This record gives sequence, C-alpha cells and structure tokens, in this order.
Amino acid sequence: MKINIGIIGGAGYTGGELLRILLNHPNASIAFVNSKSQAGKPVYATHGDLLGETDLTFADEQDFSKADVLFLCSGHNESKKFLAEHTIPENMKIVDLSTDFRDESNGFTYGLPELQRDKIKTAAKIANPGCFATSIELALLPLAKAGILKEDIHVSAITGSTGAGQSLSATTHFSWRNNNISIYKAFTHQHLKEINQSIRSLQSDFGKAVNFIPYRGNFTRGIMANVYTKFDGTIEEAQALYKNYYKEHPFTHISDESEIDLKQVVNTNKCILHLEKHGDNLLISSVIDNLTKGASGQAVQNMNLIFGLEETAGLKLKPAGF
Repeated sequence: MKINIGIIGGAGYTGGELLRILLNHPNASIAFVNSKSQAGKPVYATHGDLLGETDLTFADEQDFSKADVLFLCSGHNESKKFLAEHTIPENMKIVDLSTDFRDESNGFTYGLPELQRDKIKTAAKIANPGCFATSIELALLPLAKAGILKEDIHVSAITGSTGAGQSLSATTHFSWRNNNISIYKAFTHQHLKEINQSIRSLQSDFGKAVNFIPYRGNFTRGIMANVYTKFDGTIEEAQALYKNYYKEHPFTHISDESEIDLKQVVNTNKCILHLEKHGDNLLISSVIDNLTKGASGQAVQNMNLIFGLEETAGLKLKPAGF
C-alpha cells in the first residue's frame, strides 16, 4: 500500500524532519513539497542532510488530487489561513502540526496516540500535539486515567533550540544560546491549554493547577520534563500503574534505571519515563525528541493509524547514543 503525501511548509525544521522520515517509510510516496520561500529550489539545498537522498524540488503550488494526506507544517495560525483559502478534497486526510486545532475544533481530533488511539484511527483530520505537551502528558496520563490527580502538578522542563523554529530571534542566535539557559513563559506557556484538556478528558474532576516552568536549553534537540505531584501509593504501585497503561503503546517505555537522558531518545519517536518516590511526591521524568515524538514522528505515527498501517512503520529509528 502506497500513501501519496503532500507537505505544506516543507522548508522548516518540522518539514525537514518529516521528509527525512517519509523518504524511508515503506508505504510513503511524496507527491509534492510546498514552500513559498524556497519554491523552485531542490529540497536538499535547504535540508542539507537530504543531499543524496532525494531529488525533490520545492513547489509554490500544489495539486491536491495527487495526495491522500496533507501535512501542514507552517507556523502557528497559518493552518487556519491555508484551509480557509483553499478547497481541500473531502476524502483527503489532514495532519496539522500547528497549535490551530488542538482544541479539537473544526472536526479535528487531538493526535496523541497514547491518549486516544482508537479515535485517531477513524479520524479524517488530526491536530498533532505540541512538543512540551507530549512529554508532560505522557508523564501524567496513567495518573489521570486512575483518577488520582488530587493536588497541584509541578513541571520543570527544558527544550532544545529547534523547538523555537527556524526563524531567527534574539534567543535563538548561537552566540546567545550557547553556554546559556533561561526561563520563558513561566506559568503561561501555550501548551498548558492542551495539557489540561487531555488530563480532564481522563479525569473530569481535575481542578488543580499545572505549574509549568519552561527552560531554553543550549542544545539543539530534545526535551526533558520533570513532573511531580502527590501520590499515596508505593513506587512499586506507581511503576505497575505506568507499565500497565503503556503496555500496548510501542513508543513509550518505563525505565527502571536510576537515570535517563536525552541521548536515549534523540532521533527517535520514543518517550522514556522514569519514576521516583520522594516522601509523598511522585517524580516522573520524561524525555522525548521535540522534532520526532514531539512533532514530525508523531505526525507519521498518526498517519500510520489513520491508514491502518503498522503503528511503527517508518519509525524504527536509532538514537544517537554517543
């Protein structure tokens, strides 16, 4: 089975990561890659890692009739504009990587497979989760499912520079970011909305605060989120709860080791969780690659589910361990 794929906004980080994965996907055929800024140029001129991998050229226009699924990789608020300005065939599937439809408006389904895989399988339009949201939600879903989130949740999480996108800003320049670390959007990060939405979809009575402190890291890829909240049980009970919740999900793993790190997940679609009990608090550490499980890899995972493919197709990626 071959799936014909169209990509809008293919020149950015998520577009480049999506191309890298799809070019090696056994069921994928890329029909077109759109980029207004790079139209007419070969894809590898922008994404240097794809030199020798593809002869695709960026296009300014797109022929929707050639594609079965459309990936929207443009910036936030751009997907709404694009869909308003174009007539999309009714039978075309859409996977949007922006924030625009994560509230499940306009017929979109929130695309976190570990939360609602069965719903994704029958969906026509997917709102891919945010990167911070993915790492934090995966740390909390088993507790919410069990209905035992009773107190405030505290989160400290750090992300690589690719999480800010490809456009330059004062906080993405190498000279500022290197050998540096900073807090941003404390308690107000945009992913809090979808995090609370996901928790309440499993535990409707949750009404406590999610206190989220995001950090900019001086590395390029990956997220580590450290999450803690009150938990009455033992560490053994917590581990059993988490392992049971994720036993049927191929990309989320519980580590029994004393430490986890980003190199275990960078370049993969995996999330690794580690649990510790400190007094009456349960600490859950969560690591993902912000561009794969946090964006393009999860988008492909959703595509696989929509088209009835093996969930791991094209996503058996090796981490860069050293």
